[in-house]
Amino acid sequence: MAASLAMEWWEALLLIVGGAAAGLINAVAGGGSTLTVPLLVLAGVPGNDANGSNRVGILTSNAAAATAFRKLGVRGLSRSAPVLLPIIVGSLVGVYGITRLTDEAFERTFGLLMLPIIFLSIRRPNVRLDADPWSTPVTATVFFGVGLYGGAVQAGVGLVMLAALTRAGYDLVTANNVKVVANLTLTAVALPIFIAQGKVDWVPALILAVGLTVGGWIGAHAAVKGGESFIRAAMVVAALLLAAKLLGVWDWIGDQF
Repeated sequence: MAASLAMEWWEALLLIVGGAAAGLINAVAGGGSTLTVPLLVLAGVPGNDANGSNRVGILTSNAAAATAFRKLGVRGLSRSAPVLLPIIVGSLVGVYGITRLTDEAFERTFGLLMLPIIFLSIRRPNVRLDADPWSTPVTATVFFGVGLYGGAVQAGVGLVMLAALTRAGYDLVTANNVKVVANLTLTAVALPIFIAQGKVDWVPALILAVGLTVGGWIGAHAAVKGGESFIRAAMVVAALLLAAKLLGVWDWIGDQF
């Protein structure tokens, strides 16, 4: 396993606060990993280890959110097999592929992927509640792709998943619940592979998980009651700044002066 890091107090605080914001964002819509993976990198965790370490908190926060949804009376999981099964297969393929990248290649790839994810955060995919639901084969194919991406990167998968679930025939609140459980399933499949390959740094992973779990519980209540515009705006600004860090923009600017 990855060696644990000696962390400064402010790094731990940043992971907890950032994790709480990301957990809330993930439960309400998605895209929280655009904050947490770069925060782990800024705390000194190598790129692929940050990708693996992030999954610990994703697992606990989605478990907290799923529990909250259930207590709030949101149902719909009995119809989720056409979604969950292809996600499991796709995530296995995705996680094996991403762990073959070097840390530098992963950080560059993640930085580039953040740009369209930020666009989706500003203009989320259209939610078509009045369209005819997809057939089972189409649903399985789409969610295999969702699992493939989620197993590899995770960031932003909730945004796409939410739109896809409504096209698969779920109402919006139920789709949010199924999205959380699908993310939980995806992460439960991917995390053991990251652990087995030594891609989890446990100290920052567990610190981040505390914040993500609290945020996931609060976010599930917010998703049912509504309201997310301020949090989403803050996430977009932070993600833009952190994408610039991962892509080396700040280093380039520093070299010019």
